[in-house]
Amino acid sequence: MTLSRSQRESILTKIRTLVAEKYFDPKFDDSVWNSVVEHHEASILDANTVPAFEKAVAAMLAELPPSPLALLSDRTLVTPPNAINASFSIRTIDGQPHWVFKDVLPGGVAAKAGVKAGDILMAIGGEPVRPSVSDGAAPSFEMQKSVSIVILRADQELTLTLETATPKYKDNPYSEPTALTAGTQTANVAYLRVSLFPGAIGIDFANELDAIFAGRLKNAERLIIDMRGNPGGGIGGLTLMSYLTPDRRPIGYSKSREMALNNTPPDRLPVFDRVPRSKLALPSLVFKFLGKTSIFLYTEALGRRHWHGHTAILVDEHTAGAAEMVAQFAQENGLATIVGMKTAGRLVTRRASRLRFGYRLVIPIAAYVSAKGTQIEGNGIIPDISIPWSYEDAAAGIDRQLNGAIEALRAA
Repeated sequence: MTLSRSQRESILTKIRTLVAEKYFDPKFDDSVWNSVVEHHEASILDANTVPAFEKAVAAMLAELPPSPLALLSDRTLVTPPNAINASFSIRTIDGQPHWVFKDVLPGGVAAKAGVKAGDILMAIGGEPVRPSVSDGAAPSFEMQKSVSIVILRADQELTLTLETATPKYKDNPYSEPTALTAGTQTANVAYLRVSLFPGAIGIDFANELDAIFAGRLKNAERLIIDMRGNPGGGIGGLTLMSYLTPDRRPIGYSKSREMALNNTPPDRLPVFDRVPRSKLALPSLVFKFLGKTSIFLYTEALGRRHWHGHTAILVDEHTAGAAEMVAQFAQENGLATIVGMKTAGRLVTRRASRLRFGYRLVIPIAAYVSAKGTQIEGNGIIPDISIPWSYEDAAAGIDRQLNGAIEALRAA
């Protein structure tokens, strides 16, 4: 694929207009944005290859933190949590910085390949890899590809193959791990790993969660919900939050630039208070919420459970999006003890707009605000009990964060 100068100019013009019209921040300054575009215009228009063009556009979009935009195509490299269902930590080993696998989600690409937490990443596709001194950005991966990696485990090098998935959604490409994994840590502490909130509405997720709480975890007295490494997803987290409280409670709302500029009060927003359990309900949802950027979420009032008041939620720096919404709701309402590390602080509503020539622009159009008025984006969730992750522990098969959550529940 090649792009002519006029095609590059067409894409840039469309991006410039979309950001000016839709970017969520009510403090958005059009003159500042125009200056950003003008600063990068030459490098974008003069790019003589497609990779150079995409890199120049990405550099321009990165100047709108903390919610960067993204230029997507079928070739776009995807971050590890979405592409291979794993995250990394930088650790110095034998005097050298290395990427170490941290959150390896059950049933995901990395887990299927045989990767374990604590494995050291040595090479991708035959090329040695090390953390960048400048930004430390984790290596990204192309979707629908097979790539070999070399890892170091207990002084033994192993070659594994990662098979990324064909994305279900072009506007949000990801490989899908096992969303829910249930088990027991001790005789009276149940364990629920929530790796992702799949699907925009989360119908299948809600039904599976219902089955778990009506079955295996029905009589649990204490509950640990593990959302470490969960990159977020759709609105299915509403059902999980509903299982944390017996009654109907306000959760929070999405605040668009239009809502902020018009001073629209949250109580005037349309209310979403139940994830449907059947796809037959989708037409009515479309009719009710079509064109609505801002909505207010409430829990489903699913009734009292044995573990209420005896719940811990595990999070870390790779817990993001809808998973942060769950953790914040639980913390603000005193429904669970949050254990682990400060979360990513990434929670906005994003929407993809078509450009031309196979490109799409993913743009944040609304910020999430809790019912108590707190915004996660750029802030994150600070745990009630802070426990850092240790490479040495992971390599030895020890999970101090999980152990800390168990101890907190036993002491409650």
